[in-house]
Amino acid sequence: MKAIVYSKYGPPETLRLVDVEDPSPRDDQVLVKVHATSVNSADVDLLRGKFMVRLGGLFKPKFKI
Repeated sequence: MKAIVYSKYGPPETLRLVDVEDPSPRDDQVLVKVHATSVNSADVDLLRGKFMVRLGGLFKPKFKI
């Protein structure tokens, strides 16, 4: 599947569209196909690495997708 990934905090130019392995759910999970999504100000803050949203990764993003 295709996904937008980033490996460092920064401007939108740090985003890349890459092919990643399809996720495989565990026995107690389900796989949901997403047809559309949106971007809001919290997503932009997370991308730029503002301090209050760096709880997942202080120096680089913990979740790359």
